[in-house]
Amino acid sequence: MTTETPNEAAPPTGYAVIQGYLKTLDGSPGVYRMLDAQARVLYVGKARNLKARVSNYSRPGQHTPRIERMIRDTASMMFLTTRTETEALLLEQNLIKQLKPKYNVLLRDDKSFPNILVSKGHTFPQIKKHRGAKTEKGAYFGPFASAGAVNRTLNQLQKAFLLRNCTDSVFEGRTRPCLLFQIKRCSGPCVGLISEAAYGEAVADAERFLSGRSTKVQEELAEQMRAASDAMEFERAAGLRDRIRALTAVQSTQGINPRGVAEADVIALHMEQGQACVQVFFIRANQNWGNKDFYPRVGADVSAAEVMEAFLGQFYDNKEPPRQVILSDEVENPDLMAEALGQKAGRKVEILVPQRGEKAELIQGALRNARESLARRMSESATQGRLLAGLAEAFGLDAPPQRIEVYDNSHIMGTNAVGAMIVAGPEGFIKNSYRKYNIRGDELTPGDDFGMMKEVLNRRFSRLMKEDPDRDKGLWPDLLLIDGGAGQVSAVAQIMAEHGVEDIPMVGVAKGVDRDAGKEEFHRMGERPFALRHNDPVLYFVQRLRDEAHRFAIGTHRAKRAKAVGATPLDDIPGVGATRKRALLAHFGSAKAVSRADLADLKAVDGISDAMAETIYGFFHEGG
Repeated sequence: MTTETPNEAAPPTGYAVIQGYLKTLDGSPGVYRMLDAQARVLYVGKARNLKARVSNYSRPGQHTPRIERMIRDTASMMFLTTRTETEALLLEQNLIKQLKPKYNVLLRDDKSFPNILVSKGHTFPQIKKHRGAKTEKGAYFGPFASAGAVNRTLNQLQKAFLLRNCTDSVFEGRTRPCLLFQIKRCSGPCVGLISEAAYGEAVADAERFLSGRSTKVQEELAEQMRAASDAMEFERAAGLRDRIRALTAVQSTQGINPRGVAEADVIALHMEQGQACVQVFFIRANQNWGNKDFYPRVGADVSAAEVMEAFLGQFYDNKEPPRQVILSDEVENPDLMAEALGQKAGRKVEILVPQRGEKAELIQGALRNARESLARRMSESATQGRLLAGLAEAFGLDAPPQRIEVYDNSHIMGTNAVGAMIVAGPEGFIKNSYRKYNIRGDELTPGDDFGMMKEVLNRRFSRLMKEDPDRDKGLWPDLLLIDGGAGQVSAVAQIMAEHGVEDIPMVGVAKGVDRDAGKEEFHRMGERPFALRHNDPVLYFVQRLRDEAHRFAIGTHRAKRAKAVGATPLDDIPGVGATRKRALLAHFGSAKAVSRADLADLKAVDGISDAMAETIYGFFHEGG
């Protein structure tokens, strides 16, 4: 007689698990996490009263289908108490961004926005684009919705105020005016063609314009133009006319500039068929500085108030809120959210949902943009879905791929070699998943594309085996596209087999005998090469994927090559950063001269301490 060993019992999940936590909880505010049997975070939430909030999850029959599924999957919970509910809200949104739980509303695209900086660390201030922490001394104006919006504004401001955009090191090294002076985009302060006082007036005018006092600036320029014309200084009058036109061009690109809204973010939400688009307009100094759309991950049964609150918490997690936040929909806890945003900003932040007046008109315009943007995205997604289905049919896949990885290499005669991986899926290119690989194999023969591809894939799949061994985080590809023919496909198959991965389809994309786009041949292991008809949409889709990988690889290679060209031995000295490197090169003229300098000369350089001088001297004179 034989007996079967029973399978190890699965851990309990669901309502019973949640009920078990109630006896250990009190009424403190805090944050809770719901985890599945594999300890993956399913949901992060906040509560004014943890015991009361968790007890809501312990009663069946009161939840939406999404929450029911979440409760059914819950195997354990974690809790963190806070002093106030405001702290809990801020912590909740921070954890959501870090952990990306399955059942939370998630803002997926959350980059910082650029500003215009008028630097104040120089006699002749520089005007430039700035992104990131505001650590440099100067006046910041923004945020702008995109780099394009900043660049257009800077272009017109240069025409209007003739402010320099060159770096301080370039400015100090000029002996004659640059091209920008020749095309009337700069006043030539580097070679003394404008006085410090006159340049300062131009800087003040630019700051006034960016601060919203544009009408006053234009009126003054118009008065100066009339005076120059009356004095028969026609060339100066023509220059002033061009500056007025440049300022008018800035205003015309901004669209609607509200008179009654000085500083606000206008945020509108449109939801349809389980998808959402949030449109954000940036209003600063009564000027519209652009708009951007976001597509948070939502469920079919999520309310607009929940989406809006999650968006605000995550959007302002790394940004300073404006004085007013104008919304199309109420949030679940408006007073709490206003207090949290005010705490981040260090001043009062007002949250409004206007029903009439200019603010309501702004919301209607933002809502129209949100509707149109979501419609375009849904149309593009449908087209992308058809292309993925066609790709599956053409390559004999079991189902349309959800994650395609495309690999390419770039180098010049083996130097500055890089590998590149791009990723595409149902929503198009997934650019935050792109990866670049500096080829570091010392034993590789220069120009060995097979060896480079082997190194890239070894590193890629070694990391995958560590980060997602169970293939349940969506990090594994459904299809690999390789730039090359049968040889490359065979080499990749061998690499994958060494990692024990033999179930991921791979296709080599090789140009035909004439090396012409449109005559590509496709290679799969154990199959004869085949081609698609020249007007097949799937062929164009594959070409786009391959071209994007090539573009990314070339761009990465060029950046590496440019960095190598500007490299000096000074880069390898501990403690010598960009500022000290610049000071040394300015003092001695070259890295070679630095290496030959004696200790006393090194100590004489501004910004180089005695200890640092000894470090630099020791680097070039080991053994004394």
